[in-house]
Amino acid sequence: MFIAYAVVAALLAFALSASAFLTATRHPQIAATMVKLSVPDSWMPWLATAKAAGAIGLLAGLAVPLLGEAAAIGVVLFFAGAAVVHLRAKDRDVAPVVLLGLLAAAALVLRISSN
Repeated sequence: MFIAYAVVAALLAFALSASAFLTATRHPQIAATMVKLSVPDSWMPWLATAKAAGAIGLLAGLAVPLLGEAAAIGVVLFFAGAAVVHLRAKDRDVAPVVLLGLLAAAALVLRISSN
C-alpha cells in the first residue's frame, strides 16, 4: 500500500503545486474563475498557500505517516469547500474539484492502510 500512496501523493502534490503556482501568479483563467465564484482577490495568496502546504504535507507524509494523514485530510476538506463554493455560485464545472478531492481521499485511505 505504501507504493500506491507514494504514487497517488506524488500525482496529487504535482497537481496542487501547479495549481498553487497558477493561483499565486493570478493566472487569467484562475482569476476569471475566482471572479465568477465571487471569491475575493485578497483570498488568492491564502488559497495558493493552502494548496502548497497540502502538496508539501503529502510528500512529507512519505517519511512521517501522521503528517501525510493530516495533509490528506486537509486537502479533502479544501476540495469539499471548493465544491460547495462552485455549487453555491451555480457553477456546474466541478469535475476537476471532485477529481482532486477523490484523489485526496484515496491518498488518505492509502496512507492509513500503509501504516
